[in-house]
Amino acid sequence: MKILLAEDEPQLSHVMQTALGTADYNVDAVFNGQEAVDAVKKSAYDVIILDIMMPVMDGIEALREIRSMGNKTYVMMLTAKAEVDDKVTGLDAGADDYLTKPFSLKELLARLRSRERRADDYSTDQLTYGDLTLNNPEQELVSQNSIRLANKETELLNYLMLNKEKEISSAELLTHIWNGDPDADDQVVWLYISYLRQKLAFIQSKVRIEGSKGGSFKLTE
Repeated sequence: MKILLAEDEPQLSHVMQTALGTADYNVDAVFNGQEAVDAVKKSAYDVIILDIMMPVMDGIEALREIRSMGNKTYVMMLTAKAEVDDKVTGLDAGADDYLTKPFSLKELLARLRSRERRADDYSTDQLTYGDLTLNNPEQELVSQNSIRLANKETELLNYLMLNKEKEISSAELLTHIWNGDPDADDQVVWLYISYLRQKLAFIQSKVRIEGSKGGSFKLTE
């Protein structure tokens, strides 16, 4: 699971990075709200951890900007305040959960494990990007024409559409779509990317998948 950690206190950030890394999470650390927004624009994350009190742009403002981009990533807020109003403000801005400082690293990790067990709920019935529409329940891809997709093709395109215009590595795709299947590798990812490219061409969509075998891929118009 890939996590964005936005915490401006260097010591706490280091402790959290160490704990998350020990639990085999992939962590990108930033130190203010603007850096968090910029990171989300470039990369896909499974969880975003945002401190509320940060310089340049606070966590609430950063969260509002992230949500305004249509990003639905699970967000956990960190706050040194225990007041109900502070928590309500975060939840109203689009937060999914919060922890009040000081907090137990064990509790943080337990909440992340809980989120990981529910990771499949990121998909929606229908996604649209450019001239392309993906109907997940029907596994149907529509543009100038329509075509049916296989299960893995649907899952793969769903993930790319949720993270449109972001570079997604083959390793990330193997983790999210193939769930660490030991028989899956870069060749399998490339094969399914090739299938999707053929089907995008068949339905005459202007949407394309950039990238080459073994590298990163990006859905663009």
